[in-house]
Amino acid sequence: MRDLNRIIRSLAYVLELLVLFMLQETPGLFPPVYGVRPVLVLPAAAVIAMLEDETRAMAFGVIAGLFCDFGYSGMLGFHALVMGVLCFGVSLLVQTYLQINPVTAVLVGIAALGIMFGSQWLFFYYFRYSSPGYALKIHYIPKYLYTLIFVPLLYLLNKALAESLPSNSGA
Repeated sequence: MRDLNRIIRSLAYVLELLVLFMLQETPGLFPPVYGVRPVLVLPAAAVIAMLEDETRAMAFGVIAGLFCDFGYSGMLGFHALVMGVLCFGVSLLVQTYLQINPVTAVLVGIAALGIMFGSQWLFFYYFRYSSPGYALKIHYIPKYLYTLIFVPLLYLLNKALAESLPSNSGA
């Protein structure tokens, strides 16, 4: 029964990431704040990583990163690589040192999204353009803050899903 729960839970996470990707890419659904829209799959992957073991967390991070790679222009695989490593680390950190609660979810969201958007800015703007501070201030910080708003909601959604379908990982 636990294996069936694990499969259903995994399919629900993939479906959630797909729906969030479609929502974030739908023009006009979320009002632009300072010209940016939220990236919903990134906080969802970070929260899922809190609730799963390292391997599954890394897989969901790679899936979320691939969705971002498909949605953005740039290097294919960049977001998948960074999110896979981040989700692996988040899962390991939560299993070893942290408790799973809303405060931890917000703190993990702050750190993981900061690393993700910081690495985007670093590799896509800092090394390529003459005034990278402008892109950071006008584009990346508002996108980071707008995306951060959705972390508590995604935590509650995924925590309810994890509790309704327990698996061997002990989440």
